[in-house]
Amino acid sequence: MNPSLKLFLVLIVALEATFTSHLYVNLVIIACALAALLYHRIGWRRLSWLVVITLVPAAALFVTIAFFSPAHNVHFAWVLVTRLYVYVLTGATVSCTTSALQLVQSLEQNCHLPSKFAYGILAALNLLPRIHQEVRIIRVAGQMRGITLHWWSPRLYFKAILAASQWADQLAQAMESHGFVEGQSRTYAHRIPLTSRDWLTFAVLVVALQALMIALP
Repeated sequence: MNPSLKLFLVLIVALEATFTSHLYVNLVIIACALAALLYHRIGWRRLSWLVVITLVPAAALFVTIAFFSPAHNVHFAWVLVTRLYVYVLTGATVSCTTSALQLVQSLEQNCHLPSKFAYGILAALNLLPRIHQEVRIIRVAGQMRGITLHWWSPRLYFKAILAASQWADQLAQAMESHGFVEGQSRTYAHRIPLTSRDWLTFAVLVVALQALMIALP
């Protein structure tokens, strides 16, 4: 499916799950998301981490609602737990099966996202490893002067912001040197197709979701 339609489908599922309390619908969505992840051959270790990490807030929700709320509503506690897994697993169907580059290119080409926002998002994503390295350098430089910069230290992030501002100027110059002009039409080296099959699949899945909401409690 087209990356943009896949993202919009996940957003629709999340909104439906948020404003309804259908336990069995949530379970069906979770099963479908797991099937999609297995179909795309996501690693077992990665899938296990998704399930285990989500288990901590899910258990906290269940205990709070089932044992400490005035109504002690066990059913609603399970609804909240499954809703949390719906968010995580459906989100994983996008993040684990579609690269950030493909998603941003699709939003730019198929949804007419302005180029400056598309390239800004890609720049921020690609700068994350460099930001992490810069933070480590700043901490090591501080230790050499006898200053310990903890992760909550404002000075650490102030220095990182100063470094990022220099990278922003370098990035702007690099984009201009490669012919980027804001507001001008551009050609694409890699086209992201949006076919009638994508629209049909999207429509069928949305209709199936509404049918599940009506048919299941």
